[in-house]
Amino acid sequence: MALNNTQLRYYDANVLRLPADKRKEYNALVDRLIDNLSANVRDRTEIKITRVVKAGSFAKHTILRKTTEDPVDVDVVFYISGKDASAETIEGLTADITKLLIAQYPTKSVEDFTIQSKAATVAFVGSGLSVDIVPVIEDEGKAGYGWQFDIRDGSRNHTCAPCQVDFVYKRKLADSDFRALVRLGKRWRNRAEIKPLKSFHIELIFAFLQDRDGKPTSIEQRFRDFLLYIAHSGLKERISFPENGTGIPAFTDPVVIVDPVCDSNNVASRITEAERKAIVEAASEAWEVAHFASAENDDEVWKELFGPKFRTKDQ
Repeated sequence: MALNNTQLRYYDANVLRLPADKRKEYNALVDRLIDNLSANVRDRTEIKITRVVKAGSFAKHTILRKTTEDPVDVDVVFYISGKDASAETIEGLTADITKLLIAQYPTKSVEDFTIQSKAATVAFVGSGLSVDIVPVIEDEGKAGYGWQFDIRDGSRNHTCAPCQVDFVYKRKLADSDFRALVRLGKRWRNRAEIKPLKSFHIELIFAFLQDRDGKPTSIEQRFRDFLLYIAHSGLKERISFPENGTGIPAFTDPVVIVDPVCDSNNVASRITEAERKAIVEAASEAWEVAHFASAENDDEVWKELFGPKFRTKDQ
């Protein structure tokens, strides 16, 4: 017998979802970082910050609570004005921001500072929280939009972080279980160690299926449909949304998931052909496990997908 919605909502609320007290703690920590960094940028550099927004899974409320397999990170986008939209500019901005962060925090409070391809990351001791500081060159002609660069290969995307948050919020308004489904997908992804399949990809695949199929009543069925879609499609068909226009280019990447707020941005462009095949194989195997677990009504089998903490009622 399949898991009912009450059981899966219990699992989401009590095991997967970030608790309210932790969200409050992380918000306070990130707000202090934003305030301090903004002041240091204003006082010590010529960088002009026009806007700061929280983005990613934290802002979309699809983040998982921290475990050994589920890291907790917050994306903070700093919109920069008056700079050239170039990879060299972003590389310099990221280096300047990292220097300010190192000066701002003593080593006893921070575990690590890292410059990644698109962000400067701060990992805090104790809380286990990582904060990605993402500098974006503001598009002064389009509110909320800007250019995000990869400093390693020089590529750039024109996108809108607040618009992406709003996209997920609209899907949640249409279906109150949307975020729970995303968290189920992310828990499976982390358990299976499928690193090329990013959180944004999972959000967008669930959104695509919701747009296509409407709102089936069963959370479990929809999770299995997510796995089955990946397995059957092979992620070879283009995924796009009603929000996209008619000017979507002909992408040649192995996987194409169009950014719902920017037609020219394939958010899955970094997935290689080998990685596509690995994702599809993992989803196919997971669907078989989920189908068997559902038929047998066996929580021990569900734990193969979600880990030993899977439970649907108080112990």
